[in-house]
Amino acid sequence: MLLAGVAAVVVALAAPPGPAAADPSDQPGGTSGVLDSEALDELQRRAAEVQADLLARQGEVMAAQGALSAAQDAARQAEAAVADLEGELLGYQQVVAEYASAIYRDGGALTPLTLLLTGGDPGEIVAAMGYLEAVDAHAAAVVTAAERQRRAAVTERDRAAAALAEAQARADRVAAEVRALEAAAAEVTGELDAALGDVDRQLAQLQQEQVRVNEQTAANWRAYLDELVAAGVQAPPAAQLLDPVAGLPAGLVPVGSVSGGAQAGAAQLPRQPTSLLVLPREVLTAVSTAMDSLGLPYAPGTTGPESFDCGSLVRSAYGAAGVDLPADQAGLFAVTRPIAKEDVLPGDLVFLGTPEAGLGHVGLALDTRSMLAADARAGAVVVRSLPMDQVLVIGRPSTGQRPAEPAPGPTGGALEVQCGNTVYPPSFDGARSWGGYPNGLIPPSALCEIGVAAHALRCDAAAAYRAMSAAFASAFGTPLCITDSYRTYASQVRLYGQKPALAAVPGTSNHGWGLAVDLCGGVQTFGTAQYQWMVANAGRFGWLHPTWADPGNGREEPWHWEYAGT
Repeated sequence: MLLAGVAAVVVALAAPPGPAAADPSDQPGGTSGVLDSEALDELQRRAAEVQADLLARQGEVMAAQGALSAAQDAARQAEAAVADLEGELLGYQQVVAEYASAIYRDGGALTPLTLLLTGGDPGEIVAAMGYLEAVDAHAAAVVTAAERQRRAAVTERDRAAAALAEAQARADRVAAEVRALEAAAAEVTGELDAALGDVDRQLAQLQQEQVRVNEQTAANWRAYLDELVAAGVQAPPAAQLLDPVAGLPAGLVPVGSVSGGAQAGAAQLPRQPTSLLVLPREVLTAVSTAMDSLGLPYAPGTTGPESFDCGSLVRSAYGAAGVDLPADQAGLFAVTRPIAKEDVLPGDLVFLGTPEAGLGHVGLALDTRSMLAADARAGAVVVRSLPMDQVLVIGRPSTGQRPAEPAPGPTGGALEVQCGNTVYPPSFDGARSWGGYPNGLIPPSALCEIGVAAHALRCDAAAAYRAMSAAFASAFGTPLCITDSYRTYASQVRLYGQKPALAAVPGTSNHGWGLAVDLCGGVQTFGTAQYQWMVANAGRFGWLHPTWADPGNGREEPWHWEYAGT
């Protein structure tokens, strides 16, 4: 297919046939178009209703557990107060008892009569009688006051116990409601998992087809290069093809343009039965380099060699040819010199977008029907269809750069699009936030393993995690230790049932987007050397520790880290 339509775009001069490619998919890499079914939409709607109910109950769960905890504390304090006052009363009673024992030991009670009979100074007798009366009155007052305090404490204890029973009943009632919602979530989860299994099988088939397209296109490109060699053509540098009117290298003739003239940056070798397209040396190198990257993961903000975004792939490809270009889609748009869309040739840059969203993608054209790009929807570097109705500009880097012009951005509140995928704001929690997949319902085929057990993440997060783990290993001798990564909707439901006050409501967890990990090996404890390394270095790889999990913010989770991109 590569350059199969070139004859339709060349006028005035013969059109050289180019290398043919396999048919590209309208769903590169098996994108989420396989999820566009009414049945799955209905299941997702039911899951969303359960999710909304659980979210509404979340506040009640937290309030009920808070009230229960406060009531338990109050009951414990009241019980302790009663115990303290009973001990104090017992002490007073013991003193009185000892006083009574002393009287008994001395031969009976000391009364005014015994004092009078024992004789002595009348003044001493009167003083002694007054002392005894004072002692008796004080002892009675102290014991009475202690008893009054004890009874008040018992009353408070009984009130606290009643409040505790009421709080426990409330917590039990809320827990029962949550269990009912969990049962509903579990029911819909089973159906969702079955539907997701069908989706994953379709996705795996599409991905296999994508691999075939990639391999066949690369093979056709190599065949084209071999054909140039067999024809004795040495690809000229771009500078020698800039002005076809002034002259081209010996044996080559111009390629016609839709405008009626000759195209700059390309030539052809006349021969029978068809002419052979000759591209600049830089373009051949760039396209060949991009072909070598087919199948690598797409990852926003990365620049290779393990993963690329759409802009960095273009820059890397042309950088290998000695052509310095910006590394982002807007920067590339700003400096790339446009050509007529109908004149598209291999290696030209294709900028896709819409009037509402503005610029949203860039890749290398292969012909009028296909392009090679690091595609966010596919999650990889793929050969995909070229939707001509979405082409904003086609440009040719081999002809030099233009004065910078700003790229068109979103208008009317439209969301930004990067490398073919809508960029939702961080607060967006819609049913299909990335790649069209619902939270916790991402087909396994759309995720990438990180190389540890069965742990998997979104492909860009997985690539960033592997790089971060390698850097961690350089510092500590072992890679990062991980306990949790992507969580299915079903596992989120189970975890919420175990820890409703701590776990995220099913369908809202960043684990369900394949964008969060729970770590171990020292990282799980604040202040360790491993944790401090993550604080200092994780941001270099696009990972962060969310503020809600920091010390003092209510839910302290040193082990939880989230991918935010680079």
